Amino acid sequence: MKTELLIITALESELKHEALPAGIQIAYSGIGKINAAVTTLKAIQELQPKMILNFGTAGKVSPRANGLLQISRVIQRDMQTEPLAPRGKTPFCPRPHEYLAIGGEYICGTGDSFVTAHDAWLHEQQVDVVDMELFAIATVAYQMGIPWQAFKYITDDANEHSGNDWQERVHHGQDLFLKKLSEIA
Repeated sequence: MKTELLIITALESELKHEALPAGIQIAYSGIGKINAAVTTLKAIQELQPKMILNFGTAGKVSPRANGLLQISRVIQRDMQTEPLAPRGKTPFCPRPHEYLAIGGEYICGTGDSFVTAHDAWLHEQQVDVVDMELFAIATVAYQMGIPWQAFKYITDDANEHSGNDWQERVHHGQDLFLKKLSEIA
C-alpha cells in the first residue's frame, strides 16, 4: 500500500486514528527514540509515503513556546559522549547532528528522558521544546530521502510538575493539529 502522507505519533492518547480524515495513514511509535526509529522505518517500507508528518506532545523550554508549534529544526539532547564529541553529536557518525524540517520556526531537542528540570545546555542551543521521538523520525526520513514536518503541542513547562501536567493535557492538542492538518492535506 502507498500513501501520500504518513503521520507518526507516539501514542493514541495524543491523536486518535478515528479523528483523522479518510485516506490519512498513522503509525503509533510508542515512546522514545528506538521505538520511533523502528516504527518510522517499518512504516516507510510498508506505505512508501511521499511526506512524513510528526505530531506529538512536548515540554516547553522557551517562554515563547505555547499551543501548537511547527518545528523547524531538531537536535539530539541526550547524546553526551564528551570528550569524544560535543554534547548533541554522535561521535564517529557521518549523519548530521541536526535535521531541518519543511517550514516551522521552533527548535526541538529530542532525548530518551522526560525533562523535569532546568538544563542550561538547552538554552545555549536555543531549544524551544523537548520531546522523545522527533530526532529519530527525522533521522530515518533523511536517510530514506523523505521530506518531513513536525508539530508539537505544549503540555508542560519541563519542570517538576511536568509528569502530572502531561498526563492531564496529553489529548488537548488533537483538535489544533487536525485544523492544521486540514490546511496541509
